[in-house]
Amino acid sequence: MNLSQYGITQTNVERNPAVAHLYEDALQSDNARISSTGALMTTSGEKTGRSPKDKRVVEETLTSEDIWWGNVNMKIDADSFRHNRQRAIDFLNHAQKIYVIDGFAGWDPQYRVKVRVLCTRAYHALFMSNMLIMPTAEELADFGEPDYVIFNAGLFPADPELGSHTSQTSVSLNFQAREFVILGTQYAGEMKKGIFTIMNYLMPKQGVLSMHCSANEGPDGDVSLFFGLSGTGKTTLSTEAHRKLIGDDEHCWTNEGVFNIEGGCYAKCIHLSKDSEPEIYNAIRFGTVLENVIADPQNREVDYDDKSLTENTRAAYPLTYIPNTKIPAWGGHPKNIILLTCDAFGVLPPVSRLTPEQAMYHFISGYTAKVAGTEVGIKEPVPEFSACYGAAFLVWHPTKYAELLAAKMKEHGSRAWLVNTGWVGGGYGIGKRMSIKHTRAVIDAIHSGELAEVPTVTDPVFGLQIPTRCKDVPAEVLIPRNGWEDTAAYDATLLKLAEAFRKNFEKYADSASPEILAGSPRV
Repeated sequence: MNLSQYGITQTNVERNPAVAHLYEDALQSDNARISSTGALMTTSGEKTGRSPKDKRVVEETLTSEDIWWGNVNMKIDADSFRHNRQRAIDFLNHAQKIYVIDGFAGWDPQYRVKVRVLCTRAYHALFMSNMLIMPTAEELADFGEPDYVIFNAGLFPADPELGSHTSQTSVSLNFQAREFVILGTQYAGEMKKGIFTIMNYLMPKQGVLSMHCSANEGPDGDVSLFFGLSGTGKTTLSTEAHRKLIGDDEHCWTNEGVFNIEGGCYAKCIHLSKDSEPEIYNAIRFGTVLENVIADPQNREVDYDDKSLTENTRAAYPLTYIPNTKIPAWGGHPKNIILLTCDAFGVLPPVSRLTPEQAMYHFISGYTAKVAGTEVGIKEPVPEFSACYGAAFLVWHPTKYAELLAAKMKEHGSRAWLVNTGWVGGGYGIGKRMSIKHTRAVIDAIHSGELAEVPTVTDPVFGLQIPTRCKDVPAEVLIPRNGWEDTAAYDATLLKLAEAFRKNFEKYADSASPEILAGSPRV
């Protein structure tokens, strides 16, 4: 394949190679191994997660006024980007082989984006073969020029003399050139999230809501969306035997319905077990990339509880590896929108109904909590907020996404729910984690319509409408204050959390509409 249009003279190029061929290359030259179930086990080097502090977006006239500049979208000038790009090109030209993966982002042909990935590691090529939607032979022959190109030179560091960098890692995006350059990190998730960032810019320009969420569909065609930060259960709760999976992470909501952006899933593996998550466990087989896991050197059985390399162990596999996946991966307009949180303070109810105003407010807030022991120095729960449950990937101001959400909810009659998978009967260290059995019962009751009909009580601070009964969930669990022995401590903790919400929202308040502000807690 000729890549001279990018300044690449390397002639040893393979385009969309077969999975078995990528296995052979990975085993021979990429330090990979095969697990006992046939998955390809790889490592991502020093970086075992994304590098958000090293992400930059080129400031140029075409898009500058659209972008939410700040800690998420930090600026880089066009000359510095060209320097990064040339550094990546130089590295690719000296590599032994270049893999080209051509595929689509988005299952809906009306909105899909053609993506080309250039990389040198077989594991990266296999990863993107799983995460993009692979074209048929006819589509590949007619692929033409891509809409966006990813230059992955992650094995080569960024130029330390370039003032726009804070480290030897650089992840930079140029919307005008439609190019994305990776230097100094081999973590495969940077490619996946780079594409999501691109979609988060392109889709809202067309009136389409791009979303960091999972989605599934019931037997009657009813679609549910699940928003939530890491550890809240987004992937687990959307992967169920009695509902078809549309996708586990990235979607768009158009005038016709919801479509998945990706062709695969990128599931966390820490503490994975066949009993708790059988669909994901069984998807880890030939063709799956297992990233940064530890396996027995003799029998190659993976220890999913081993986090000696990282707690962020991952499995990347095609959507078709989940038995009840819906292909093509799209569905109708969502009937239920479920905002997930893991409240380690133990004061938010396991489930509550949200008004459209509250849905916008909590969507922008994107709350969960870190528990003691997850990071050095954390002695008690710490609130964590991520706008729209994916701040690191937003391009427009969060209110743009929230207002699109509210408009689509209103137009299509979608209901919104806040579901807490965190602590009940007290905060972390006193209460206990909400059982997955009870959470699944809550989700089932949402899907059946039961919770839309039962009586509710109103939380006095957050204004949440809390159902007073739910099949297979004890009544004392539903109203969190009733589960605390020290109700005065509950009241104080509830106010403390509400104040954390208020303080976090200060940075959005100037751009928020009166409708969004109406959903805020009463502090």
